[in-house]
Amino acid sequence: MSHGDSNRRPVHIPTADYPITVAPTGRRVTVRIGGQIVADTVDALTLREADRPAVQYVPMADVRGDLLSRTDTTTYCPFKGDAVYYRVTTPDGRVVDDAIWAYEQPFDAVAAIAGHVAFYPDKADITVADG
Repeated sequence: MSHGDSNRRPVHIPTADYPITVAPTGRRVTVRIGGQIVADTVDALTLREADRPAVQYVPMADVRGDLLSRTDTTTYCPFKGDAVYYRVTTPDGRVVDDAIWAYEQPFDAVAAIAGHVAFYPDKADITVADG
């Protein structure tokens, strides 16, 4: 094994045993942090991964970019790729670190989530409108 191979991280492809799907949510998604609207979109994507709770991925264009700043946090998912994180600073000064994550160059299986971000449900109020 060459030296470079030791740094290679596993890449997993979704299977019938561990399915991942990405589909348009088709409803309005609003995200609030500290009562402030941080994102509002009708173009969200719902990512379903095996038996985990569904995640709303919101287009970055529909997020209040003026409230975001990148943090140094990064993680790796063998199904989705490298994630970057953002802190949210609300207009009233509330700071919530790593409230948002994004896969800037997601793997092919979830390529649709490029340009989208997701919010931690314990750090943000995520509302998906009925109908």
